[in-house]
Amino acid sequence: MRVFTAILTALVLFGACSTTTERLEGYAVQGIDVSHYQKLIDWKSVEADQIDFAYIKATEGEIHQDTNFCKNWMDIKKTKILRGAYHFFRPKLSALQQANNFLFAIEKLENGDLPPVLDIEVTDGASKEIVINRMKSWLEIIEIRLHQKPIIYTNLKFYYQFLIGNFEDYNIWISRYNDDAPQLVAKQWTFWQYGRQGRVKGIEGDVDLNVFFGNNAQLDSLRFPSTFLSQTDPKLLHHSLSNP
Repeated sequence: MRVFTAILTALVLFGACSTTTERLEGYAVQGIDVSHYQKLIDWKSVEADQIDFAYIKATEGEIHQDTNFCKNWMDIKKTKILRGAYHFFRPKLSALQQANNFLFAIEKLENGDLPPVLDIEVTDGASKEIVINRMKSWLEIIEIRLHQKPIIYTNLKFYYQFLIGNFEDYNIWISRYNDDAPQLVAKQWTFWQYGRQGRVKGIEGDVDLNVFFGNNAQLDSLRFPSTFLSQTDPKLLHHSLSNP
């Protein structure tokens, strides 16, 4: 009986964990974020499924570029979905080299693209001081080069541990898998990733689902006002920005 009960409990827990994330109603602007894990994407079908924006993984660490980034970046341009790129940050690695990796990958940034995103979820064993300082360096380098303030993506726990009091002037994209919207201290989130097991036409398997706090016109106000104009040599930034 105990064995049967244990098996039944495991099946119930597995079923709960594998439940498909339903679209949240009450938000005018719906979006997704993707990487190579979503394999080949039919962006026309995604567009037809009423997706307004999509963030695409571009890079991770100092040298890694997502294998599907270039294709996704080009193919989504053939739709009306607003696109943006994000970098998965590794705090124990050089902020300068990570910024250069991201900038090299997104060389085809254009008018109308959404602001770049710094995805910070792990410390990799780095101290709080190093995490914060290297985040600040990456964000400053990207803003100088692109003339656009990046958005910070993180989960609720990381937000309270590292971001409060340090990044108050940045828009926040918060990850919290719940039907109830996250509450941030003295700040309103910009994007909310509310589930990771969503289903969208044109994508095989699960995909992260997101909403924007506002309407389409307000989302438009975040888009790049100009093309990728800065010609600053990234090596020169080493002399003016901290890179602990």
